[in-house]
Amino acid sequence: MNPRDIVRAQINHQQTETIPYTLFWEEDVEKRLDAYYGNPQWKQKLETFIQSYTVVDTMKKQPTSQKGIDVDPYGSLWRVDRRPFHLHAPALAQPDLSGYTWPVPDKFFFQGKELEKVREAYRQNQGKRYLIGMIGWGLFETSWGIRGFENVLIDIACAPDFYEELLDRITEQFMVYIDYTCEQLPEIDAVMFGDDWGDQRGVLVGPERWRKFFKPRYARIYEKVHAKGKAVISHCCGSIADIMPDIIDIGLDVLESVQPEARGMDPYDLKVKWGDKIAFWGCLGSQSTLPFGTPEEIEEKVTELCRVMGQGGGFILAPAKELQPETPTRNAVALVEKLAAGLRM
Repeated sequence: MNPRDIVRAQINHQQTETIPYTLFWEEDVEKRLDAYYGNPQWKQKLETFIQSYTVVDTMKKQPTSQKGIDVDPYGSLWRVDRRPFHLHAPALAQPDLSGYTWPVPDKFFFQGKELEKVREAYRQNQGKRYLIGMIGWGLFETSWGIRGFENVLIDIACAPDFYEELLDRITEQFMVYIDYTCEQLPEIDAVMFGDDWGDQRGVLVGPERWRKFFKPRYARIYEKVHAKGKAVISHCCGSIADIMPDIIDIGLDVLESVQPEARGMDPYDLKVKWGDKIAFWGCLGSQSTLPFGTPEEIEEKVTELCRVMGQGGGFILAPAKELQPETPTRNAVALVEKLAAGLRM
């Protein structure tokens, strides 16, 4: 089985001897690993099971005349010279779309040389890796990118009709994004979205409001992806234990991140309750094991995750977040070496 076959089997809940994995890192960690190994060649130790490509960028921004301030196609201003980048001024100051000029979906498309560069890399990986078409931020994050985070929470409670209209407009854009992604990258295996519905405690807007505002719209989006013969993957940080039955009901195939420190997101509990209905990608703690564990504890945790989560398929191992700057070099090295040796049940 090649890497693509292994990932496909796992997502289809078929057990494989090899456990697929992904590993990403922040720039600080990469520099320390380069220094530790003496060169960047350590990356070649790692197998590439999954390759992601973006031809629609829902977070696309352009520089403005103000230093450190970019603007997106909606008209929102972003502070990009600080970590993390953040919203500086929302495009829509009031909960009212009258008079607002909505950007056409093409504004978010990769085109010309930018598109061709992605397509050339994509062509080289066909048949070898599991291929994903990425569509950036999802409905919730796009909405607060237009209105502001606090404003959106107020809209949900106090201006629900406006907020539903806003979400409907964004949803229609996403239907076009799916078409464009599948047209430009026809052999992809999956379409991936990202929407942080949860914090450490639970669903940010509450389960009932999530079901009212987001569930029916994501049902449409996931149905369209499935109609094109692709799997649906979504990134989500935090705790979404309260809506696990809902995301399964509307057809999410893979939940990515699986932050084990958040309430109700213990991977082993999730496996018992939902492991035959949805695949989990992540599960290795970026707030616990990786920054605070010993190298030996990291190796033990990876081994345990593979043994338990790999039963019956439905598992791709990864840190819940990219290796963060607080990850000690010795721990980053331990993880690299563990992955490089290959993961088995």
